[in-house]
Amino acid sequence: MARLTADRRISGARTATVLGSWRRPGPAHAALSDALRRAVLAGSLPLATRLPAERELATALAVSRTTVTAAYDTLRAEGFLLSRQGAGTVTALPRRARSAPVPDGVGDAGIADLSIAASAAPPELHAAALAALDRLPAHAGLGYHPHGLPELREVIARRYTDRGTPTTPEQILVTTGAQHAIALLTRTQAGPGDRVVVEQPTYVHALDAVRAAGARAVPVPTGPEGTDLDLLESTLRQVAPRLVYLIPDHQNPTGGCLSGPERAAVRELARRTGTVIAGDEVLTDLTLDGPPPESWAGDGRNPRVLAIGSMSKSHWGGLRVGWLRGPAELTTRLALARRSADLGTPVLDQLIAAELLAAGPGAVPGRVDQLRAGRDLLVRLLGERLPQWRFTVPRGGQCLWVDLGAPVSSALSALALAHGVRVAPGPAFGVDGGLEDRLRLPFTAPPEVLERAVDGLALAWSALTGGVVPAAVPDRGVTV
Repeated sequence: MARLTADRRISGARTATVLGSWRRPGPAHAALSDALRRAVLAGSLPLATRLPAERELATALAVSRTTVTAAYDTLRAEGFLLSRQGAGTVTALPRRARSAPVPDGVGDAGIADLSIAASAAPPELHAAALAALDRLPAHAGLGYHPHGLPELREVIARRYTDRGTPTTPEQILVTTGAQHAIALLTRTQAGPGDRVVVEQPTYVHALDAVRAAGARAVPVPTGPEGTDLDLLESTLRQVAPRLVYLIPDHQNPTGGCLSGPERAAVRELARRTGTVIAGDEVLTDLTLDGPPPESWAGDGRNPRVLAIGSMSKSHWGGLRVGWLRGPAELTTRLALARRSADLGTPVLDQLIAAELLAAGPGAVPGRVDQLRAGRDLLVRLLGERLPQWRFTVPRGGQCLWVDLGAPVSSALSALALAHGVRVAPGPAFGVDGGLEDRLRLPFTAPPEVLERAVDGLALAWSALTGGVVPAAVPDRGVTV
């Protein structure tokens, strides 16, 4: 029998808000069960959430209790709800709905690979590497810098200060990429059984870091309109996590951004609850439309608000240099903790990073224009070849988060490979499955690859659906 565990409770009023306009012609209990199922699969009703009692939900939805009872019974039979006397009714996924991980992205000849959101090395890299080589003799001592090369820490601290977050070099820890920073922070803050709150969906390898630490990821829904801050607050109260990991700017994969007031609200939440909240700013420099987002850490005075950055998206993923901004006490503790894995990021890589960052704020010249062109091309191609798919055009970042209209993402991903396209299915970006009606499509590839990819996806979609949009059948968890 499946274990019944609830991370948090959601009220009847909040459930009604999440479901929105759920009514349709036909039996009310069938419409309600469909709406609840969609919410679980889409992640707007996170897994391990205790639903309101039948009477409470009936009152909130202005329906009979019999309607709610019948809907709950249907979802229990399908495995989307688990119930036990005295423990309530908790959201879950049928075992068949748990999907395989994201494809590894190892390139095959002729495959249009959209499983990885990354750009090629910029022309500026060569000159920066030559300049770094010229300066290397001045740094040819022992070569161990657990905190990071002092001059790189100064450059990074100055960037934060220029964005309105006063920062000293002592508050910067240089890491071997942002993933290293996430893993190091997670391992230091949380241990086996501890809760770590993440967005749903979120960055795949952040989930890997939580699992590697033996901790338990607790999801909070997010989307193109941003993170559900009301549910975030109630989750922090109910779960008391050791860490919260958010992507506030051009969120991967949804593209959503937190507004200035929302950032302030999250910082206040960190202060009030004493919870450590880390914001991943790796995509911050990739604003394609409108003004750039405000600095995540604000005035920088809240020691519970941490910022993570990297060269990977703004410059090049092959340059494995990232960083964490936080209290000096924390950066020192993390520098000591990293010794079990490494003794510091390579000096030459840090010198190259310092050259590139000192050349100017933001991403390398042309990167934003390139991504904007790729985004607009992908939007046009999908509109022409796959007009059934729905998405919000993001104002930054590297990918579209597509609503397929049916829970077929894993099946489509598997079928697409036979048509020459590698994509990551929606469930790869969620905690323990779900998101089967979503697909992430990066627009970082060259135009000819994007065109080939959309052609292949259109063929795969036609083969999957027979040219007809799949119906939202009760068994929405089918995967291959």
